[in-house]
Amino acid sequence: MATTLFRKAALTAASAAFVGGALAGPATAFAAPTHTAKPATAAQQSDRKGERELNVRYEAQPNFYYCGPAAARNALSVQGKNIDVDGMAKLMGTTEAGTNSVNDITPVLNKETGKNAYRSTEISTPSADDKQTDKLRDDIVRTVDDGRAVVANIAGTATDTDGTTHAFEGGHYISVVGYRDNGETVTIADSANPDQASYRMSIDNLADWIATRGYIS
Repeated sequence: MATTLFRKAALTAASAAFVGGALAGPATAFAAPTHTAKPATAAQQSDRKGERELNVRYEAQPNFYYCGPAAARNALSVQGKNIDVDGMAKLMGTTEAGTNSVNDITPVLNKETGKNAYRSTEISTPSADDKQTDKLRDDIVRTVDDGRAVVANIAGTATDTDGTTHAFEGGHYISVVGYRDNGETVTIADSANPDQASYRMSIDNLADWIATRGYIS
């Protein structure tokens, strides 16, 4: 068990059972929620201020402990990168115990993008306060506007905007690939279950989901 607040966040065997073991699947084009059009050009994006979504080439994680590498792979796919998830897992030190923390993923993202744009941020408290939530919102908007996705380390249960609950008591990694309403709502790409590959969540719920862990933006 990790001793730091940036603690291990792989799906445990119990968590894998919770999501029905639906962890593996072929690469597919990421389907954004049908009620939002994907931005196609810079001009169209600038006309729709306050929202943006990146195009993801989604892939589900191949096993219960690869959520860290899979989230990073999905995040990098928005930049047109097609990276071997096994190679990423080795760089992150991923084992059957998972990927230890966001601090193990940040240098890999920077290596694969060829620049040091990514950095780790901790939300160390049991729940996020207003300042932490505001920073998360600003970081997501800034990163997505830069054409990059955010990777977040979450734990526990959170509810999306459709009222569906997502539970990862043993911890998990997700990608944040878009926002609307100036960042009040975000779009998540989740490698755990291809049937729930994409969903939206309020920034408040996401911040509390990340609490005691961290994110990369």
